[in-house]
Amino acid sequence: MALAIVGVIAFAGYWTWRLQSNLHKAPLSAGNSTADATNDATDPLQILIIGTDTRSGADASYGSQADSSGYGNSDVMILLNISADNKVVSMTSFPRDLMVPIPKCHDPQSNKDYPAQEMGQINSAMAEAGPGCAVDTINKLTGLQIDHFMVADFNAVKDLSNTIGGVQVCVNAAIDDPLSGLKLPAGTSTIQGEMALAFLRSRHGVGNGSDISRIKSQQEFLASLARKVKSDGTLSDAPRLLSIADTITKNLTVDSGLANPETMLTIANRLKAVDLAKVAFVTVPWEPYVADPNRVQAKEPDASALFQGLRDNRDLTAPAAAAPTPTPNGTASAAPTSAPPTYNKALQPVAVANGSGITGRANELTQFLASQGFSKTAQFTAATVATTSVYYGSNFADVANDVAAALGIPSSQVHPANINGVQVYLGQDFTSGTHYTPKAPDTVVAQTAADNTCQSAFGH
Repeated sequence: MALAIVGVIAFAGYWTWRLQSNLHKAPLSAGNSTADATNDATDPLQILIIGTDTRSGADASYGSQADSSGYGNSDVMILLNISADNKVVSMTSFPRDLMVPIPKCHDPQSNKDYPAQEMGQINSAMAEAGPGCAVDTINKLTGLQIDHFMVADFNAVKDLSNTIGGVQVCVNAAIDDPLSGLKLPAGTSTIQGEMALAFLRSRHGVGNGSDISRIKSQQEFLASLARKVKSDGTLSDAPRLLSIADTITKNLTVDSGLANPETMLTIANRLKAVDLAKVAFVTVPWEPYVADPNRVQAKEPDASALFQGLRDNRDLTAPAAAAPTPTPNGTASAAPTSAPPTYNKALQPVAVANGSGITGRANELTQFLASQGFSKTAQFTAATVATTSVYYGSNFADVANDVAAALGIPSSQVHPANINGVQVYLGQDFTSGTHYTPKAPDTVVAQTAADNTCQSAFGH
């Protein structure tokens, strides 16, 4: 018995040392977030999965460093969201050409500071200041607090697909894409190694040749991968899981909290009983960027509704299901502010413009804001708009953020304007109650992990 216990301890110690020595580590934040106190076993968990296009080191065979070097661009960004009860899981893809605000970031390698950008391409955040900057950018955009990240390079994809014996994918017509190397017959094929990587990288061979079409390939591949791993019992087989981890961790960069075999096994244990029909693959709702149609921007109010759903851990496979549970008085609890205000709420000019089309809404919300301490309010009827926003004048940003938090309005819908004080402009997405709970579009889920889908070849 003593020998067995010593053997188990030695085995655990060996794997802890081996996996930790495989991994590259980087800070979770680029200076914009506080230390994370999440319990990886019991709390809601967000893990940002990043695919880098770097051609440095072992990835040099895929192009020159002129194409991409250093950290690389985060050309794949997928946010894995696991609810506290492990019953709701989502995989949210962020288009690489999405234009978003990027916070100021500090690069720990070069010790260089990068100023905030009012609008920048989302995949460039990591290229400048490392994965922590990508995490901070997603946090700013979504209002979430990401717990971990993992950055995979080209070789990680090849090694994983080889180790598990390939992944089945389907295309509706034959594909021969010389740019990525993807060559598949029509129908279902098992792909691994270079062909798996080509399937995930191909743009010109699938859909309409865009990055959005490539996201569909990534979602199909990951859904198929989830089905295979679950059917093989991999998540319940610790030795096999460690073997796979040993293979892919050689090509991964993670935050220090994830650079621990026990944490990896804890997360795997949470996922092993998940109903694949409840694993939702979604893409951030988008539309052409107003300043450049070759880029995209978040489509509102759909994007904010999705981010609210992620913060609430809603089941996206049933988007009509409801919003957060109301408090006994019939209204959802207001989001707490991070610290007591440094101003007198009763002196702040706050107006409510009713553009919802529903009579009496402005009066209802001015009364609620008065109960929250904002007693200097005004109200008026305004032109009907689709999306609710909060506007603020010079020196009123903190007041606007607190007003928005009290009403549950996302920070992405708070904007500066040439006004005095703060104005809440109600839209058609806020027609009842005192807490903003936008509904995600019914079409937001592209597929679940249980669905067998077939990617469209270019032109088909």
